[in-house]
Amino acid sequence: MADRTLFFAVAALFSVSLVMVYSLSAFATMYFGYGPWHFFVRQLVSIVLGLGIILVLSWLDPKEWFVPIGFAIFWLSLLAMVVMPFLPASLVKTVLGAKRWIHLGPISVAPVEFFKIGFVFFIAWSFSRKLIHHGKLRLLDEVRILMPYLFVLGVAVVLIAIFQKDLGQVAVIAATLLILFLIAGRSMKLFFFFLGLALVAFIALILIAPHRLRRIESWWSTVQDNFLSFFPDSLVAKLRVPEAEEPYQIANSLNAIHNGGWWGQGLGNGQFKLGYLSEVHTDFILSGIAEELGYVALAAVTGLLLFVVFRLLKLASRMDEPMYYFFTVGVALLIFFAFVVNSYGISGITPIKGIAVPFLSYGGSQILAISVGIGMVLMLSKTIHYPQKDR
Repeated sequence: MADRTLFFAVAALFSVSLVMVYSLSAFATMYFGYGPWHFFVRQLVSIVLGLGIILVLSWLDPKEWFVPIGFAIFWLSLLAMVVMPFLPASLVKTVLGAKRWIHLGPISVAPVEFFKIGFVFFIAWSFSRKLIHHGKLRLLDEVRILMPYLFVLGVAVVLIAIFQKDLGQVAVIAATLLILFLIAGRSMKLFFFFLGLALVAFIALILIAPHRLRRIESWWSTVQDNFLSFFPDSLVAKLRVPEAEEPYQIANSLNAIHNGGWWGQGLGNGQFKLGYLSEVHTDFILSGIAEELGYVALAAVTGLLLFVVFRLLKLASRMDEPMYYFFTVGVALLIFFAFVVNSYGISGITPIKGIAVPFLSYGGSQILAISVGIGMVLMLSKTIHYPQKDR
């Protein structure tokens, strides 16, 4: 039997998402001229389909279906990202210079959300066949073995960070791959080598994109005083940038969180969703939860999401098949890093990257993609034999 604890925890997060999407989208429905139930109904359809996907996948035999489904997701999503820049404007609209969604009538699909699941599958499949069979190696030999994975990651960087201008998703994928390298038994020297390589790559991607550079400078101007106090005076003058007006999204996000206090303003009574935070039911849903339901509810929701991550890791620890283990850990890392990037962004710790909160944010693609990942893990959980009390 598939793991019921994981399923019910995910269903609980989906329930929170439905309630908050309805409450927080009130201004957006009026602004765009939609009916009051517009976003709620669309999210409800996505969640019902997502739960259906989870249930169907959980019933399948992993020995027969796991690999074919994983490859289908990987290759189809990769193909979609490759052809997306060349599709006509009727199918792929350019928003702020980026093409991220394929529009099929009333349906919009973000291939990158499914690619993340497919990428984790590909890494799990390949690691289980090639990587874990190598013992201790020299750094250069390790780099040579891992070059194919870096090539795939490089393709992802071009397609996502350059063509789609979405550096946040690349950060999530790269962080996941880096941790999986470490878990697969590679040396700490290799870990720090790739960590340094990733930092250089991210700096280069920021420098070649003026909008990213402006965003970094704007963010740094708001937090520099907290960091520059640790540096000698000779460096402070070089690192300090002119004071800039605090980015309005971060300012309003922080004000919304502060306005909520411990117990919140009450469901439906949030003020910053009324045009101050752009479409708060998407990337800023945690700020909306904090304002309307308070710090206590935000902590509870965060705890539930982290429980899903730890449940995935617990399931992974009991899987004997390396491919199943790597995939389950990879899904947990995708969820965790997406949550960290989003929560750090809305609180001003790091620049905002426009990453959805898994299970909670409005958006059919992220709901369906994460449902595929959870469904595949539940499929694999049937291979585990554990005490009844842990179910």
